[in-house]
Amino acid sequence: MSYTKDAKKAAAYCVKKFLTNDPWQIAQALNIHIVIQPLGNILGNYRYMKRIRWIFINEGIIENEILTKVVLAHELGHAILHRRENCCFMAHHTLLLTSKIEKEANLFAAHLLITDELLQEYADFTQNQFCQCTGYPKELIELRI
Repeated sequence: MSYTKDAKKAAAYCVKKFLTNDPWQIAQALNIHIVIQPLGNILGNYRYMKRIRWIFINEGIIENEILTKVVLAHELGHAILHRRENCCFMAHHTLLLTSKIEKEANLFAAHLLITDELLQEYADFTQNQFCQCTGYPKELIELRI
C-alpha cells in the first residue's frame, strides 16, 4: 500500500516543516482558505478552484472541537495529497470510506493528529480508554496503529 506510506510521510513532513500538528496552523501556513458554513449532512469539503485550495467545514460541528479537528485534518490531507481533486467528507461515512483517496486522507489525519508522543503517553491504555481520554474516534486510532 503505497498510499499508506505517502499519507504517513506527508503528515510527518508537515509536522517537521511547520513545527506543529495543528491542522488549523498548517492550513494557514499553506495558504489554504478555510470557510465555516452550513453544509447539511457533509462534515467537510475540499475544493480546488482557480488554483486556490479551499476547505469548507460544516458550522454544525464547530462546537465539537475534536470532530472539527479530525474533519479539518482529513480535508487537509486532500489538500496536500490530492491537490486537484474535489472531495467531501460525508457525515454518515466519515472514517469508513473505501476509495483510495478517502483512505489516504483518513490515514493522513490519523498520523497528523495521533503523534508518536501521544501514543507513548497513552501506551498503557486500551484503545477505548485512549478514545475516551482524547476524544478521537476509534476508527482514527485503528488507522494509526
